[in-house]
Amino acid sequence: MRKALRGFLSLAVLIGTVSATGASAGAATAAEPAAFRSTAGLDSGTSTDIKDRILAIPGMSLIEEKPYEGYRYFVLNYTQPIDHRHPSKGTFQQRITLLHKDTSRPTVFYTSGYSVSTSPGRSEPTRIVDGNQVSLEYRFFTPSRPEPADWSKLDIWQAASDQHRVFTALKQIYSKNWLTTGGSKGGMTATYFERFYPDDMDGVVAYVAPNDVVNKEDSAYDRFFENVGTKECRDRLNGVQREALVRREPLEKKYQEYAAARGYTFETTGSLDRAYEAVVMDYVWAYWQYRLLSGCDTIPADAENASDQAIWDSIDSISGFSFYTDQGLKGYTPYYYQAGTQLGSPNIEQPWLGNLSRYGYQPPRNFVPRSIPMKFEPSVMRDVDTWVKQHANQMLYVYGENDPWGAEPFRLGAGARDSYVMTVAGGNHGSNVAGLDADDKAKATAAILRWAGVAPAAVLDDPAKAKPLAKFDARLDKRDVMNERGPRP
Repeated sequence: MRKALRGFLSLAVLIGTVSATGASAGAATAAEPAAFRSTAGLDSGTSTDIKDRILAIPGMSLIEEKPYEGYRYFVLNYTQPIDHRHPSKGTFQQRITLLHKDTSRPTVFYTSGYSVSTSPGRSEPTRIVDGNQVSLEYRFFTPSRPEPADWSKLDIWQAASDQHRVFTALKQIYSKNWLTTGGSKGGMTATYFERFYPDDMDGVVAYVAPNDVVNKEDSAYDRFFENVGTKECRDRLNGVQREALVRREPLEKKYQEYAAARGYTFETTGSLDRAYEAVVMDYVWAYWQYRLLSGCDTIPADAENASDQAIWDSIDSISGFSFYTDQGLKGYTPYYYQAGTQLGSPNIEQPWLGNLSRYGYQPPRNFVPRSIPMKFEPSVMRDVDTWVKQHANQMLYVYGENDPWGAEPFRLGAGARDSYVMTVAGGNHGSNVAGLDADDKAKATAAILRWAGVAPAAVLDDPAKAKPLAKFDARLDKRDVMNERGPRP
């Protein structure tokens, strides 16, 4: 699938022109004193201000620029085809952010696979290589959604082609090495980009990326929940979850009051009862996804004798009772659409619940408005999995030992070259290179530096000496917690 599409897009199909807003903003920047541009422009390659160079790209326009010491930070729109196979059939505006350091530095292409943050932030590889960072909002996450929305154009190839066009446009300015990265759905996105456009990037760093190769075969997740953590912790979590279903009547009354007070509705799931059970069924998964074994003492030890409020509070703090409301689901429609058409989704047994569940682990179809048609394509993930095993080149996967999504990871095959899969001991869905043991951390850091073309000679001689080139910045390097509720990657 991907090989046939390699090189499909080029500068010849770049469309659109700089908007009037972008053009006027560029003109204003050009009028700034040269002394300011030399310090704030941070562009060693040319005397032209970096904003002017970016806005000279056809289809690129400026939303705003935000100051940040040592960088220039731009929030941009880029004109993209709704359908990359038929570019003449309409366009939409896709939001991009650009953390500019210097064109002489490497560039990291980041996506969460969801919406993009418009506050300056730096992914771990960007800090490691001390580079620029381009962050892309995934198509169909608002406001980067075509109107009207043709949902059939939301697939992994179209999204990878979005990235390819952005890279092709910006590579003219940022000519040094490029890496792509992302965590969870962003790690999946980085993998799919590499699958369809293997000649674009110089390396891939994919964090906690799920790989649901056969959607109907999910026994790996059941085995995971039988053994994760300790029996004491599992028993606590299972007990609270079970009690939440045993006490469905009083807790659903509380849920109804909670929803009414906030104006929440349940049209997408079909009923408050379905939404309530979906929240409860997420509880154990969500705990291991974002909590640690060390936090298990916060879970009620004797669930049967705990108060209704204690059960409610524990479920709400981990799963979130607001999520499966119409208002909570709205922002995740593109994710659930993809899960139900290409990505796949887990279906776990949770035998400790006996016959208390009325609906089981509900499929993505239940969380997407019925007006949006969905049909699953079982061959898509098998294709990606086979490609990674046979062709992975300069790719790094990092997983957390106690993260449920790691139960079905990407694995390397005989055809892989200079690629790695590493696991953070006791790690959750926030696992990264910094959390690896000392040997793996050095090996991973050295590989990232090498792929980016900035590995010091001492690191090339001895990978154990590898460390990030940029100092930690508490504001720039804080974790993006946008999607940290429930079993969504």
